[in-house]
Amino acid sequence: MGHVPSDIEIAQQATLRPIVDVAAELGLGADDLDLYGKYKAKIALEVAERPARGKLVLVTGINPTAAGEGKTTTAVGVTQALRRIGHNATLCIREPSLGPVFGVKGGAAGGGYAQVLPMEDINLHFTGDFHAISSAHALLAAMLDNHLHQGNTLGIDSRRITWPRTIDMNDRALRDCVIGLGGVANGVVREERWVIIPASEVMAIVALATSPADLEQRLGRIIVGSTAGSDRRPVRASDLKASGAMAMLLKDAIRPNLVQTLEGGPAFVHAGPFGNIAHGCNSILATRSALSLSDVVVTEAGFGSDLGAEKFFDIKCRFGGLDPQAAVLVATVRALKMNGGASKNALKQEDISALERGLPNLERHIENVRQFGVPVVVGVNRFTTDSDRELQMVAECAERAGAHVALNEVWEKGGEGGVELARAVMSLLGEGKARFAPIYEATAPIREKIDTIVRKVYGGDGADYAPKAERSIQYLESIGLGETPVCMAKTQYSLTDDASVLGRPRGFRITVNEVYPAAGAGFVVAQAGDIMTMPGLPKEPAAERMAIRPDGSIVGLF
Repeated sequence: MGHVPSDIEIAQQATLRPIVDVAAELGLGADDLDLYGKYKAKIALEVAERPARGKLVLVTGINPTAAGEGKTTTAVGVTQALRRIGHNATLCIREPSLGPVFGVKGGAAGGGYAQVLPMEDINLHFTGDFHAISSAHALLAAMLDNHLHQGNTLGIDSRRITWPRTIDMNDRALRDCVIGLGGVANGVVREERWVIIPASEVMAIVALATSPADLEQRLGRIIVGSTAGSDRRPVRASDLKASGAMAMLLKDAIRPNLVQTLEGGPAFVHAGPFGNIAHGCNSILATRSALSLSDVVVTEAGFGSDLGAEKFFDIKCRFGGLDPQAAVLVATVRALKMNGGASKNALKQEDISALERGLPNLERHIENVRQFGVPVVVGVNRFTTDSDRELQMVAECAERAGAHVALNEVWEKGGEGGVELARAVMSLLGEGKARFAPIYEATAPIREKIDTIVRKVYGGDGADYAPKAERSIQYLESIGLGETPVCMAKTQYSLTDDASVLGRPRGFRITVNEVYPAAGAGFVVAQAGDIMTMPGLPKEPAAERMAIRPDGSIVGLF
């Protein structure tokens, strides 16, 4: 393999098509677009109301490792490949958060020759959606503290406030704070915490809202805390009369953003909830819009099938009335060897025994997707160091587990490197064998839903509950939140709640430490293990390598 330039070099060398031309290919005219410069546009909300004509394909993966898997890159690349072989295909992915961009992860616009453009804009402020979400979230926080300061007629217990503040940056110092210091004029002294914007409930709501009216209703249902005394009545954003102004701040942010792939095809990049805390999917409005405009829609869900895919199927598809017809499961020989105990430094050497120990992880993820009634193709992201024997072992394992297999070289070759995978996807769609259904009824008790996910998706023996979680479940069911889907918050690195347990563990239980409402989003969150809603920066943040040149071009943004 020759030298492949950095992602930003590739992006900067690309010739972009005017976004009006990309839109015209989808049948969208000037009245359907609000332009943000020449290469970005927001589309009219009414597009999402048109009848769906396309088939929906999910891109998910095995458990991520430090070796990298390339889920977003694969989603972009397979969309490019589908267009190369003559299909009207559109991509739907999430917007990146600034925190990881400047932290350790870098950008989230794909990589190599499978990217969405303009990459610098998408990874930075884009069309301002994250800022609007931050402002709407901050308005509710300000109105809540103002209510406490102005006499607290709702009787909110300041020790039971659950609405945090938010910022789109990794800043560990904000995890636990005290606010309101400095005397009577500065409000009520209380403990406070910040979450990163992808962990904000407003982000989850923007991604799940199906219309402006639905958005406002969901915002009104947000629970900010509860009253003092034994009755603990939930206090909502609607009680603070905040939801109208919040919806107004979000009126443009809920409109999908249209950009393009490196090869000039249409891409919707909209909303960005994290997959280990929130539901990890792009917006229902973007996905519905794409389904009304194209024949095949490729979308992606965060992290492995145990997190992103499960929430895509059980939460997003349920709320959005979506019917996925096929899935791509991204895997690499390198990551499977790490799941089998190989060290990160030894991944370039052939290691049959480590691969053999890691392959059960792949089997589990194939079973996960198939049990939702969705056929799956394993897209093996090929590295030059993978031996033919290792690739053959992965293919044989996948086929035994009932999945098709295709090699995938989109990072190095763009759409051309994804043709085999694109043909495998079209073959699955042509067979028409999908019979999608969520794996639990939303009306089942909370414990039963959690137990189903642990047993069927993680392969565990069930869940145990900390006393705090026990009390929360009882409370949530008493206030009418027992009949919503469950959003599991756990580590992405393991099928268990312990990041160090790799492969396909069996005979384990997970411990649910906390269960809390996301009443506006329409689910309850069950938190297991140590999950951070506010990440920190690493010792050497990616930001240290970034700069803007005198000619205005950017360096260091991956």
